Amino acid sequence: MAKDEGTEKRKPRKPRAAIRALVWGLFAVLVFMALTLQAFEIPSTSMEDTLLVGDHIFVNRTQSSPATRWLGRLLPYSEIRRGDVVVFLSPEEPGLYVAKRIIGIPGDKLHLRGGVLYRNGVKQDEPYVRHKFTDANPYRDNFPALPPSEMFGVRNEQWANSIPRYLEGEDLVVPPNSYFGMGDNRDVSYDSRYYGFFPRENVIGRPLFIYWSFATPPNQYGKHSASERLSFLAHAMIHLFDETRWSRTFKVVR
Repeated sequence: MAKDEGTEKRKPRKPRAAIRALVWGLFAVLVFMALTLQAFEIPSTSMEDTLLVGDHIFVNRTQSSPATRWLGRLLPYSEIRRGDVVVFLSPEEPGLYVAKRIIGIPGDKLHLRGGVLYRNGVKQDEPYVRHKFTDANPYRDNFPALPPSEMFGVRNEQWANSIPRYLEGEDLVVPPNSYFGMGDNRDVSYDSRYYGFFPRENVIGRPLFIYWSFATPPNQYGKHSASERLSFLAHAMIHLFDETRWSRTFKVVR
């Protein structure tokens, strides 16, 4: 006698199948992250208050990559724009990763007067900029007004001597395939004012969000000895919960 299809019980899904699907899903996520994201730690105060020393960020490496890459069909690609925060390789110090905000793209005409940015003749409103010092610095605040002979404290002489080639009146003109970046903490940021433009190929990507932020001394990055690093690691483990900046966790970088 045939079984009644309406009363026949369905066989429960095997646990192994569900576990297998979960494992493959996690594997796919990990592969995707490995191909597109890179972790960085912020070592300096140059991007305060957007990024703090001790912020750990994920950077999207493919969004700013050439559109011809094989991932281009799967992931959105967009040109680097004015105001973007980017991570790039320093043009001055090989192997050093730097986070700065894009101030000028190719063809832009830039100058600062009294610490205020003018781009293509228009005064810029930069709500993310912080001025924490009250000291006067003609080179820093009125860039590029001074001739190379008067650029006190500029340690990159090659850049200082090349500035006249990029001047048009009182403006500095950004050359093709290059960018001009500055830190949001404008008074202390060591940036393109001091080492020049950085090429398009040096750009690693755009920061996405902060995945962890831990209260870290500004001078920690300069400590290289094993004992100093182990000491800070032990400190971080002991104070993981009370010195983690929980309010910054998963904060989007803008």
